[in-house]
Amino acid sequence: MKVVILCGGQGTRLREETEVRPKPMVEIGGRPILWHIMKLYAEHGLNEFVLCLGYKGHVIKDFFVNYEARMNDCTVRLGQKPAVEFHRGHREEGWTVTLAETGEQAMTGARVHRVKRYLDGETFCLTYGDGLGDVKIAELLRFHRAHGKIGTVTGVRPPGRFGELQIAGTQVASFLEKPQVTEGFINGGFFVFEPEFVEKYLDDREDLTLESEPLQRLAADGELMVWEHEGFWQPMDTYREWKLLEDLWQSGKAPWKIWE
Repeated sequence: MKVVILCGGQGTRLREETEVRPKPMVEIGGRPILWHIMKLYAEHGLNEFVLCLGYKGHVIKDFFVNYEARMNDCTVRLGQKPAVEFHRGHREEGWTVTLAETGEQAMTGARVHRVKRYLDGETFCLTYGDGLGDVKIAELLRFHRAHGKIGTVTGVRPPGRFGELQIAGTQVASFLEKPQVTEGFINGGFFVFEPEFVEKYLDDREDLTLESEPLQRLAADGELMVWEHEGFWQPMDTYREWKLLEDLWQSGKAPWKIWE
C-alpha cells in the first residue's frame, strides 16, 4: 500500500525556517519531520511512499537522492573509475520513495490528483508532512477495511483551528473547514482512501483543496468515516509547536517514536 505525503506547502508561519527549506524538512532531533512521519508508517509495514513536492521540492529530492551518504559511513575511491562504498547500513533498507513534482502553487486536492499514476489504482494512505502522532496505523487500516466506505479520516482532539468533523456514530455527517471554535474531533490527517476518491472527488484545478469541496462532498455522500485517535497528535505550524516537538524528542519522551 502506498503512503502519499503532502510536502508542497510554504509554511509561512515558520518563516525563519522555511525561507531556505520546505516545512517537511524542518528538523526534529536532527532529522526532518517528514522522516519521522515516514518512520511511523514504516514501523507498521508501510514503506512505499509518494511525496507530493512543491515549494523548494529540490531540497527533499536532494535529501533522499543522497540518503545513503547522509546515513552511512562511506569510503570514496577517486580517479577515472570512481566508486563509493557504504558501511554499516540503516533501518530504512527497502524503502521506496517517489518524489513527484506537483506544482509550486497547487493546493492539496490538486497535488493528490497529480500523483494518481503512482497509486496503481489501489487503496492508499494520505497525510500531511507537518504533523506527528502516536497513531496506530494498523488499527486505522483494519477499521477502514471493515466499514467498506471510500474514505477514513483520523479524528483527534487538539487546538480548535482545523477542519471540524460532525460525527454520527463512526460516520462523518459533515466536514467544516477551519471553524473558529471547536470542542469535538478535528481533522488530524492520517487518511485512508479507496481509488474512487481520486477518480470521483478530485481533479486538476490548481486551487482545489482537499479539505474543502472533496472531503465535504465525500461526507455528504455518506462515504467518509472517522477513526478516533485519543492519543498524542501535534501539528508543527509555529515556532512554539516546533519547540514542543523538539523538547519531547530531546527528553526521550517523544510519543510518536515507536521504533528502536
